Amino acid sequence: MAVKVLIVEDNPVARAFLCRVVRDSFSDAIEITEAGDLESARRHIGLQPGRPVAPGPDPFKLMLLDLELPDGNGLELLAQLTQYPATKVVTTLYSDDDHLFPALQCGADGYLLKEDRFEVLVEELQKIVRGQPPLSPAIARRLLTHFRHGGFGNTRYGDSGFTPAESAPQPPVAHTQPAHPPIPMDPADKLDYERLTPRENEVLTYLSKGFTIKEIASLMGIKWFTVNDHIKSIYKKLNVSSRAEAAVLASKQGLV
Repeated sequence: MAVKVLIVEDNPVARAFLCRVVRDSFSDAIEITEAGDLESARRHIGLQPGRPVAPGPDPFKLMLLDLELPDGNGLELLAQLTQYPATKVVTTLYSDDDHLFPALQCGADGYLLKEDRFEVLVEELQKIVRGQPPLSPAIARRLLTHFRHGGFGNTRYGDSGFTPAESAPQPPVAHTQPAHPPIPMDPADKLDYERLTPRENEVLTYLSKGFTIKEIASLMGIKWFTVNDHIKSIYKKLNVSSRAEAAVLASKQGLV
């Protein structure tokens, strides 16, 4: 079965360019649906006003979303899709904080600049298979700079987007104890772990051993997008946010 991809882009030339990027990025069979505005995108997804998202039996697995569309802002669509089981990547010309951080806040899994070279976009989009967020190099550098300068603690999200807090940066505080002491194993962890399906247990085992998403897909004989879905479910059930945290919990359970 082909992997379903939705590209939301109003410029026909840019849309054709992104279609080429997607087809060159993955070895799986790809079925691309194109939308030139929010209304048609919502129609393809099956979004209805006032109703929660209800993905069908064969939902989109990857979405490329432009921010500036004829009938609104792509952030509106991102906010509606927080529970939709797809990898959502913003594709835009804007590299400034006023567009980047609100997009991430609304649930974007990646942020690519359409002005990047074709080869760069393919390489960045392929990172999904390796379990890495697709980020244009300029965006990755901006994020590093932002957080290195205390951006995480000194920003807030308002109606106009992320803006610097008015308070001055505080000097670092010396700690005699670790800032985040180890959390003892809780019996509830066992309960969380047992909620995983056999397929999720298998994926977690491979993750803990350091296999990439593509390698896991090959070993299990399934699509890499399916592996990605399993990983998202594992993170949610175990209340973790990274491969490392999942691996630690798996080790505590004697899985690896």
